[in-house]
Amino acid sequence: MSTGTHEYQEDPRNAGILISVNGELFPREKAMVSVFDSGFILGDGVWEGLRVVDGGIAYLKAHLERLYDGAHYLDIDIGLTREELTGRLHDCLDANGMRDGGHIRLMVTRGIKKTPYQDPRITIGAATVVIIPEYKTPNPAIADKGITLFTAHVRRTAPDMQDQKLNSHSKLNCILACIQATKAGADEALMLDPDGCVATCNSTHFFIVKDGEVWTSDGIYCLGGITRANVIRLCRENGIPVHEKRFTLFDVYSADEAFVTGTFAGLVPVRSVDGREIGAAPVQGAARSGPLTAKLSAIYKVDARESAARREKV
Repeated sequence: MSTGTHEYQEDPRNAGILISVNGELFPREKAMVSVFDSGFILGDGVWEGLRVVDGGIAYLKAHLERLYDGAHYLDIDIGLTREELTGRLHDCLDANGMRDGGHIRLMVTRGIKKTPYQDPRITIGAATVVIIPEYKTPNPAIADKGITLFTAHVRRTAPDMQDQKLNSHSKLNCILACIQATKAGADEALMLDPDGCVATCNSTHFFIVKDGEVWTSDGIYCLGGITRANVIRLCRENGIPVHEKRFTLFDVYSADEAFVTGTFAGLVPVRSVDGREIGAAPVQGAARSGPLTAKLSAIYKVDARESAARREKV
């Protein structure tokens, strides 16, 4: 069964990983949080997905900015400075001997509740901070053949409902969209904003290529994607016209190329949307990426490695 852009190659080393729970390391089978934890009870928390590359973490500064901004928005005190949290991340990686080909799920919740109820004032103790490092390499077959998308009826909500820039533990609208796409036989869901314009996908960001230009949504109804932002930056730095704008399925179906972006898999080509083939069919045996998608993917991979090597000050 395909899981789209998050399909990965199994690695036996993951059976023995150590997971950090509030700074203490536990074997995978013993890493636990309380049933009274805010994240378990309410989905009250924020998280980040991080790539481990050549002993560093790609775009760590941007990821931590998003994490701390989200925690501030939810009025959660993480209880650690960015430097302290960075140290905890690297301690966990060092304990696992992980230097490359890794993916980290960093999760912060409001902490343990006195009783199962939503009011933040009945939280007792500090925030819960969990770091799960795994050896995860994207399945190369996915990038070769591309993914399929299905437009879900579940919409992205407006900022005055639940701001989509918040990377919260509560992802039910994305999960419902993913279920609908799966039931339709697609890899992932394409989601629209309240006006019917293209917003994003349920777990990645969506781009199209038209006449040599790269388009993505205006960003109001989608998460502030780190990979999305870096692709936009790399387009500008390499003289590729790029636009953050509103567009509809009319533009998608007639696009020359389409791709999605995310921390885990980078850039992945989209071969069809709602059963409509995107762009020209590749020569038999060739990869599905269009020329501009392939160019940007190569540029991005180099940039991600350079970012990890820089060890940016957080």
